[in-house]
Amino acid sequence: MAEPVVATYSIVACDLEAQQWGVAVQSKFLAVGSVVPWAEPEVGAVATQAWANPSYGPNGLVLLREGLSAEEVVERLTTADAGRDERQLGVVDARGRSASFTGPGCLDWAGGRTGTGYAAQGNILVGAETVDALAETFEATAATGASLAERLLDCLAAAQRAGGDRRGQQSASLLVVERAGGYAKLSDVVVDLRVDDHPRPIEELRRIYVIHDRLFGRTPESEWLPIEGALAEELRERLGLLGYDGEVAAALDAWAGTENLEERLERDGSRIDPVVLEALREQSG
Repeated sequence: MAEPVVATYSIVACDLEAQQWGVAVQSKFLAVGSVVPWAEPEVGAVATQAWANPSYGPNGLVLLREGLSAEEVVERLTTADAGRDERQLGVVDARGRSASFTGPGCLDWAGGRTGTGYAAQGNILVGAETVDALAETFEATAATGASLAERLLDCLAAAQRAGGDRRGQQSASLLVVERAGGYAKLSDVVVDLRVDDHPRPIEELRRIYVIHDRLFGRTPESEWLPIEGALAEELRERLGLLGYDGEVAAALDAWAGTENLEERLERDGSRIDPVVLEALREQSG
């Protein structure tokens, strides 16, 4: 049975250069991330909301996997759904084509906006400016070098500043996928973060994302520092202060594993990620 995911705005989007697809959503609804966002790398992304039909997510991904365009997927799903008048749906496909659907029975203000690589939609909003902020922020951040996750968070924040949901805030989520882009390069999930119940869910989502990025983000290899000379001695001293003695590479590996920073390690111990160095300096005083 469908669930009413009320007072919701979302953006589904992709970064074709990075080969990432994602969804960001905020709602006056408990645990919105358990219903709205769906994504699969090299296939596409789907957001199902308003009087949400949860089957739109997995069924939409099946259709995208078969090669249908975003517009064709929206048409196929809504045509077969007797409750479509109260649904909202956003889709981005593997090629960055997008489509958004708002049924005539959705509560005002409700509507959507699409562009290359994104579809933005919302219902029970203060007005069109919320969806406009989603779209315009995504477009404006295209050339900034920011990751898809960061851009989607910026979109949510801009939409809230523009007025957001007419009924307020409660939950938010961020989902980004990339083929073998997640943990240990064995997962397709780059980011899957949810704030289920919070007075300022977007701010809390960003706070959690900053922690996530520190643990699992990627620093360009050109910025890594060789472990030699004075830096090697500093690492030895700081690790010793924390109780990790012995050969630097082994001690660093043991400490980083304890602090969940193992994804940012160079296993041969020849270089160090500046983020890891900063964390070690902070912890060792």
